[in-house]
This record gives sequence, C-alpha cells and structure tokens, in this order.
Amino acid sequence: MKKYLVIGNPIDHSLSPVLHNHWFKENKINAIYEKKLIIEDEIEKVILKLRSKELNGVNVTVPYKNKIVSFMDNLTKEASETKSANTIYMENGKIIGHNTDIAGFELAIRSYGYDVKKKNIFIFGAGGVVPSIIVALKRMGALKIFLYNRTISKAENIKKIFKDIEIIDKDNIPESIDVIINASSLGINKSDKIELNYNKIGKNKFYYDVIYNPAETNFLREAKKLGNKVENGKKMFIYQAHQSFAIWHNILPKIDEKVENLLNKK
Repeated sequence: MKKYLVIGNPIDHSLSPVLHNHWFKENKINAIYEKKLIIEDEIEKVILKLRSKELNGVNVTVPYKNKIVSFMDNLTKEASETKSANTIYMENGKIIGHNTDIAGFELAIRSYGYDVKKKNIFIFGAGGVVPSIIVALKRMGALKIFLYNRTISKAENIKKIFKDIEIIDKDNIPESIDVIINASSLGINKSDKIELNYNKIGKNKFYYDVIYNPAETNFLREAKKLGNKVENGKKMFIYQAHQSFAIWHNILPKIDEKVENLLNKK
C-alpha cells in the first residue's frame, strides 16, 4: 500500500486526507493519506522516509512551504519562482519540490467568474502561500499588489522576490483597492480576528480568504456585513490537491458534487 502525508503546524484543520482518500477510493488506488503535526526539526526525517520509499508523496502546509525548499534535490519552475513547495515526490532517485498553489489559486478565482485583470490587490500576510498568489495574480494581469505583514522583515523578504509590490500599513489601504486577500493563518481558530477598518476600505470589494476550515472566518463575516463579495479557500484547496494527485498518480480525479459535499460536511 502506498502512503502519502500532509505535514504542518497546526494540522488539525487540514481536510487533505478526506479529499485524497476519497479520490483513492474512486480511482481504486491502494493507498492511504494521513496528516502529521511536525516541528521544523522533523522535516529532514520526513524527507528521509521519502528517500527510503516509506512515503510516496508529501504535501506541505503552514508554516513549512518555504522551509522545505532547502531539503529538495530539484525544484520545478513553479517552486523555484516562488521559493515555495507544497507537493513533494521522488523522480529518478531525486526529491522534487513542486508548487501546485499557483494553479490552485488561479483556477479558484477563475471558477468564481471574477477577473483580476487591471485590479488593485491588497494581501494581508506574508506566509508560504503568498509568493504563489502573487505569481498567479501577475499571470492573470493584476495591476498593482500591496502587501502587509505584522513582521515587516517577512514582507521585505517577499519584496526581494517581487520588487514591484508595495509594502503598506493595514490602516492605510488605498481606496483604489479592488480585492482584499487574507493569506495569513489568522482565522484557523474561530476566535481569530483581523483588525481592518472594513468601513474605510469601502463596499463592492472582493474579499478572499485562503482558509477553508472554518468555512466562514471572522474576516469574511465582517466583509459580508457590508455587502461585499466573499469567498473562502475551499476551491483553491481542491484545485491544488487535484494537481498534486495528478502528479503522483497520473490521473485527473473528478471534482464533482460528491467532493463539494464531502468537504461541506466537515
């Protein structure tokens, strides 16, 4: 039986096992997918298990998407461009790091029928998924990207990769902003709140949260009160998993009502 794993800290919120194990069953694949809470010092042990074929593939979530890159033998173009990897596998005896978050985010946004072309974007947070979102936004023709993070140095590290983004304070979001993205982990806990001046930002904006569990964070709830368009990260999560599954198994699994309902129950 093949074995797959998602690693992170925290990890309880991850629905990756639910989704991948469903697809295993649907496609009659003899495999199991589990989640594992690890500390940073344990990353190397996970990679060694891949080398020894105890594991056949690994997904990476908060906060290790950047940190795992140094353990790779080779990076795909997407992982190299973002300095971030969320899908790990062995190929010709080498550990490969790939990034499916770029495609996951783009496919999700397009599925909502929302066009970011020539739109101004504000991103809250500077975690491992942010470079992927920036690459996707640029591919889709976004006009200007603004970034805020509580720890300025993390935002500055992202600016070193993407020199044309602008670091701003969350209390000085320009009125011209069209899209507000929460790319931080604030919201995984139901009590988490993002201190933004929603009234000042204005109405008729698109608020997007990369978090998918819980389905409605306080960030989205506050935005919805003012009549804004809101979406959570569920579709991005499904599409990035879809891409990982295809890489590992050379099968494109179905994204259908069963999948949607499966995740809605959680």
